[in-house]
Amino acid sequence: MASASEISESKSDSLPRVLYEDENILGLFKPAGFIVHGDGRREEKTLCDWLMEKYPILKDVGEPLVLVNGISIPRPGIVHRLDRHTSGVLLVAKNQKAYEFLKSQFQNREIKKTYLAFVYDKVRDDFGTINMPIGRSKGDFRQYTAPPKARGEMREAVTYYEVIKRSTEATYVKAMPKTGRTHQIRVHLKAIGHPVICDRVYAGGRPTLLAFERLALHAHIISFKNLDNEEKTIEAPLPADFVAALESFI
Repeated sequence: MASASEISESKSDSLPRVLYEDENILGLFKPAGFIVHGDGRREEKTLCDWLMEKYPILKDVGEPLVLVNGISIPRPGIVHRLDRHTSGVLLVAKNQKAYEFLKSQFQNREIKKTYLAFVYDKVRDDFGTINMPIGRSKGDFRQYTAPPKARGEMREAVTYYEVIKRSTEATYVKAMPKTGRTHQIRVHLKAIGHPVICDRVYAGGRPTLLAFERLALHAHIISFKNLDNEEKTIEAPLPADFVAALESFI
């Protein structure tokens, strides 16, 4: 059972909230189902919209996403992102100096991230390293994959994992990505035969388990340096569906 310190706060898991703030950096809880920024096609509220309402000073911080058709998508203060259906902690820069400072830490792999996930079946080894490059899938341009089913440019990707708890049909794991490729944890866990539960892209139509209605992946902890060069760690409490899954996990 989850400890009191791990359990989500009473505030709704459906809305973003601030977990950490100093004069330069924000640490936010991003709910599952909340997209970080728009894609130029769909009209829906994004985390960037929420940020602009709460922190209008972020308007010119960071770099916009420029699509192939020339449309520019604002990304105020966004240094990295989480997939739509992943919950957890996300860093945001409050000014351009902080943006460049955090961006450099990501590029130099100095920022440490820990994810929690429920995956299908029983993972055999207690610890492991998944060292497989990632590229675009040959069969579906929306997916990424490891060789031999990948095409185009292959990018180095390394993920460390640790088993927390097992049952006969699922395993609760901690995943620590060394690199930051798109869908990296999801692709790597699938590559070793244990896709994330309720992953509608990479789990091959397998039935959901533990009552999950979204991807069972949570960005739990992030560690970085602030502009005073002090080490900071932010922990995102477990959302309600993770707490319920742990309570029913046998």
